[in-house]
Amino acid sequence: MKTRLEIQRVVREHHGWVLARLVRTVRDLDLAEDALQDALLAALHQWPTTGIPDEPRRWLVSAARNKAIDSLRRRTLHGDKADEIGWLETLQREARERDDGSIPDDMLRLVFTCCHPALAPEARVALTLRTIAGLETEEIARAFLVPTPTMAQRLVRAKRKIRAANVPFAVPGPREHPTRVDAVLAVVYLVFNEGYAATSGAQILRRDLTVVALRLGRALVDLLPRQSEVLGLYALMLLHDARSRARCSEDGDLVLLEDQDRSLWNQRQIAAGLAATQHALRLGTAGPYALQAAIAAVHAEATTAEKTDWRQIVGLYDHLMARVPTPIVALNRAVAVAMADGPEAGLAILDEIVSDSKGEEVLGAYHLYHAARADLLRRAYRDDEARAAYDRALSAPCNDAERRFLTARRASLRSA
Repeated sequence: MKTRLEIQRVVREHHGWVLARLVRTVRDLDLAEDALQDALLAALHQWPTTGIPDEPRRWLVSAARNKAIDSLRRRTLHGDKADEIGWLETLQREARERDDGSIPDDMLRLVFTCCHPALAPEARVALTLRTIAGLETEEIARAFLVPTPTMAQRLVRAKRKIRAANVPFAVPGPREHPTRVDAVLAVVYLVFNEGYAATSGAQILRRDLTVVALRLGRALVDLLPRQSEVLGLYALMLLHDARSRARCSEDGDLVLLEDQDRSLWNQRQIAAGLAATQHALRLGTAGPYALQAAIAAVHAEATTAEKTDWRQIVGLYDHLMARVPTPIVALNRAVAVAMADGPEAGLAILDEIVSDSKGEEVLGAYHLYHAARADLLRRAYRDDEARAAYDRALSAPCNDAERRFLTARRASLRSA
């Protein structure tokens, strides 16, 4: 019998695919989400006893479709709505047929729908994270560094806008790609990041999300094979994902890049990622994803941590900062500078970027900022300050593996 945790993992893995299949038919995001939610609850109730089906996605599609049929039947009893009658007939026909549709195509349709230019840029990304990845509102809010109520309001407004604007459920033609691709790439990137380094929960890795992101990335490459940033994002995900097995100990504890057993890295995936990175860089001026892929490539090519070319990485971060001068990029650049020039050099940069031009702390609630600062203070033998920085990091939201790591590092400091 499967544990509830494993069932939840399987359910999360298939969430986006099932929702995409439903939306293709009913063209109503609210109806599809409600039906899928009912199906997920049924799975969590039945599977602990019956076991996970051999084809869980097919089971969920069938269950959610039946829930949607029941809902549409109730609606049509109270009014003769042509659209809903048409959806009901389509759902009933699909229920009698074997489901052989193209899942990647359905997923791309849903992603492009949520990334319609009628929506604000932040809303496009947030809504897609909610629908495709099944992330909770709180998780999405942390990714955007905004309060949960603010994010909840954005999601509600975005869904209303899709309904009011009658946004089509389709992959747009080439003329529309420039207005949508940036948001689509941002969504896939954030889905992967949440899977590769979960912002909360018991585990640092969430394979359900990284699998979704990689499949979407591959589908985007097939759709837009000549776009540098599309290929760059796919390369970036391949290179990071290649290190997944080495990122955690057998007990689920976090292992830093410098301490990882590089024999566990997936060399076939690294080779594919390096080739994709080179191709992306040859296609044109390097954009943010291609530059990040280049940084990941430098790490992947280092046979040991000591052989990492930190000077080259700093140079790549300089180019990245020129393209996207965000606090997160500045944080990562500061760490690279510290590895190249010593901890004090990195600390000087961290002290500069914690606040914006108005003096407000833009990274004050971000645990990785305080964790990076604590580590550099520890390396500089400034243990009292490091202890306070670890306390700041531990007071912010993070996953359980990170919390154990930070607690152990704090405990290793010399007594005051």
